[in-house]
Amino acid sequence: MAVILCYGDSNTHGTIPLEKLGAFARHAPGNRWPDVLGQALGSEHQVISEGLPGRTTVHDDTVEGGMRNGLTVLPAILQSHAPIDLMVLMLGTNDLKNRFSVTAFEISRSLERLILATRAEGVVKDILLVSPVPVREAGVLKDVFAGAETRQQGLTSFIEAAADRQGVGFFDAGSAVSVSPVDGVHWDAAGHHAMGAAMVQAVASRL
Repeated sequence: MAVILCYGDSNTHGTIPLEKLGAFARHAPGNRWPDVLGQALGSEHQVISEGLPGRTTVHDDTVEGGMRNGLTVLPAILQSHAPIDLMVLMLGTNDLKNRFSVTAFEISRSLERLILATRAEGVVKDILLVSPVPVREAGVLKDVFAGAETRQQGLTSFIEAAADRQGVGFFDAGSAVSVSPVDGVHWDAAGHHAMGAAMVQAVASRL
């Protein structure tokens, strides 16, 4: 059985677009993209969803807290699910928050740091790097992501270049999904189904 670990943030967790700040809800099982992917791949594959709302690439979040630094917790998560045939890595959206003030290029470099840290654990055979869906400054998250639309310019190209440098797979989530206008960050159920369906070939080609 092939083990596929989906390591991401709220859009891997399945967070429903927010209508009120702090009022988190989650799409039902089966309506989250890792679930859709797993159903399409079949019982010979185990798809594990490791998504945490607010997770960054390498940054501690002193506002939200809760071990949001993706680099800090990565070794434990990898070892707990070892051996892993493929890690699908989709982070970077939360790095676009105004409080972090990092560039698109720096986000791509942070993702490379995660790839190197993953390889250092020696339990993952292959990696598929996914560029996150572009955000919009809208709804209740507009102030949290103030300036993000400008900072994210070129992010997909930078991440694709990082994947090429590191010799890993690449997929552009923005080619399959758009964020909800409700909060400019999260996806509706139709978006999750579209993402899951789009990921089938991308994942299968790496196994």
